[in-house]
Amino acid sequence: MRDVLFSPPITFVIYVLFALVLYGFGRILAGPASASPMKSSTYASGEAPPKKIAVPGYRPFFVMALFFAILHLGVLVLGTGQFSLMTGAYLGGLFIVLIVLILG
Repeated sequence: MRDVLFSPPITFVIYVLFALVLYGFGRILAGPASASPMKSSTYASGEAPPKKIAVPGYRPFFVMALFFAILHLGVLVLGTGQFSLMTGAYLGGLFIVLIVLILG
């Protein structure tokens, strides 16, 4: 019985049934839904939402993501290698790339 109960398909069905029971119980606790302007408005800690976009687009995010990706991969390469002239050249190139990313 224990082997059958802990088999992945049976366990999945048990979890789905448990999630449905919890979902139904939550719907009962929530009560009936009623539309109001307060529910459809934007909430920002009691403040009015900003009128313009703070950061237009994803470009600043991608620049920072690329910066950290290059930095972390560079540290991994340097950490797993031995100190040599080639490692020094790689480190110099890494610094140049990071400075170019920082300055834009």
